[in-house]
Amino acid sequence: MPTVGVKRDLLFKALGKTYTDDEFQKLCFEFGLELDEITTEKQMITKEQGQVEAAKDASEEIIYRIDIPANRYDLLCLEGLVMGLQVFLGKLKFPRFTKVGPSDKGSSPQKMIVTKSTALIRPFAVAAVLRDITFTKDSYDSFIDLQDKLHQNICRKRALVAIGTHDLDTLQGPFTYDAKPPKDISFVPLNQDKAMNGEQLMEFYSTHAQLKAYLPIIRDSPVYPVIYDANGVVLSLPPIINGDHSKITLQTRNVLIECTATDLTKARIVLDTLVCMFSTHCAKQFTVEYCDVVLASGETMQYPDLAFRKETISVAKTNAYIGLNESAENMTKLLNRLLPTKQTDPDTLEVEIPPTRHDMLHVCDIYEDVAIAYGYNRIPKTLPAKMHIAKQYPLNKLTEQLREQIAQAGFTEGLTFTLCSRDDIAAKMNANIDQIPAVHIANPKTLEFQVVRTTLIPGLLKTLAANRKMPLPLKLFEVSDVVLADSKSEVGAKNERRVCAVNCNKTAGFEVVHGLLDRVMQLLEVPWDKATGYYLQACDDPAYFPGRCAAVLYKGTEIGRIGVLHPTVLQAFELTTPCSVVEFNMEYFV
Repeated sequence: MPTVGVKRDLLFKALGKTYTDDEFQKLCFEFGLELDEITTEKQMITKEQGQVEAAKDASEEIIYRIDIPANRYDLLCLEGLVMGLQVFLGKLKFPRFTKVGPSDKGSSPQKMIVTKSTALIRPFAVAAVLRDITFTKDSYDSFIDLQDKLHQNICRKRALVAIGTHDLDTLQGPFTYDAKPPKDISFVPLNQDKAMNGEQLMEFYSTHAQLKAYLPIIRDSPVYPVIYDANGVVLSLPPIINGDHSKITLQTRNVLIECTATDLTKARIVLDTLVCMFSTHCAKQFTVEYCDVVLASGETMQYPDLAFRKETISVAKTNAYIGLNESAENMTKLLNRLLPTKQTDPDTLEVEIPPTRHDMLHVCDIYEDVAIAYGYNRIPKTLPAKMHIAKQYPLNKLTEQLREQIAQAGFTEGLTFTLCSRDDIAAKMNANIDQIPAVHIANPKTLEFQVVRTTLIPGLLKTLAANRKMPLPLKLFEVSDVVLADSKSEVGAKNERRVCAVNCNKTAGFEVVHGLLDRVMQLLEVPWDKATGYYLQACDDPAYFPGRCAAVLYKGTEIGRIGVLHPTVLQAFELTTPCSVVEFNMEYFV
């Protein structure tokens, strides 16, 4: 949960009322927030750095630190918090955010031209203009702080989106978003007095306390993203730093906001949030001047979106979900404390989702807002309609019982990662990844976590490799889920609980894992019988030594494999001693 710090006196002035600490804490709770801490700048510095000397010049002004839900980007600054609370308290009607063209008649909107080369690194850009804005020291600090909060939150530390804000009066449009070799980019970075090219800039900021964390995002790319104006003046080198030429000051009156991104949806959310929050400081409140973004394909897009989306909800269904008995009229009044709402018929409400509420993804989110507006503490407490005696989920109960018995048989339990690399389940196991029903991760952060495991064997073999200096024999087991792609499943995949055991010794020790299988079946009261119990049947599997592999069958259905692993598999996992393995699906015995 992100935490936003706001000055108490400034907050109360904006709200038009002074609260005691307890009253404001109660208001926060009713609004769905939590007042985490009441502190001062001096106390915060002393707490973080542990040095009283470092905080000697810090302010003693009271600061409220408020926990904000991670998806409520509109509450990450004083402006959004005040707007939300005033609407909730009925002091303000929900603002109508509108995008407008240039104020000068006959003028064309500002234009951002995106070149083809940006597809190599950060392909998307959006932009907007805040006209006739008036900054104070506090609102300026809030503007910068909101950008930092968004960068750390939805922007994923600038990896998905990077925000740039500029004094428009110091620039000349149209603007170009391009990608160039580092040596071809030269400008004076923010708050510096010396021009640097891309390579020098990387070296210069490699020791910077904050910016060094963002350098790896583009450092190894042959081209760096750059935005410049019609005169060739560089605005920014996203996602690292802005240029000094267009920096914003308290005297800035027209602000150009640009966001470059690898995720267009996130960029649109970030732009909508920024312009909605700070259009309150414009001469014409809640209006934003749009920009034309010309894509490499020649298509022109207009940003920001500032779209109001309409959803309909059933009053009866909302009451049933929350446990209320409110009329449509009362529910309309409740929802209007958080979202613009009107009644369209006796059981239907039409709710407008404003551009500040990108957290509203489904009607269940609207139900939650009804509950917040009504008050969680006021919802009647009721007994469940049906009474049940609680019991452990049968599969989990059997899992715990088997874990205990296998450990008593002399095996050590391991708990390995659910995610692994493609090679772990395919190439290293002498298999083809295309023939394995694996669930692939769309954007894996590392090569170690590309797919969800389809077998428990690789995880145990990697555990053996990490402990190969331990005395032999090494006997490991794991009882956990694997995930298999399944087109018949509602979500396209299914979990399968498996038992897997590995014996590693100077000899393969097939009899050890066979004995463990027999012991488990004995505990499950499954006889050695082809018709009513289990049995083994020779089979070929490239992961196992030829002639040393068998399928484990239960009532004629294959539920697993047992055998001695192939030397190439052992070599792939950096093991030098023979290993025998048994793995089977235990869900048949629940």
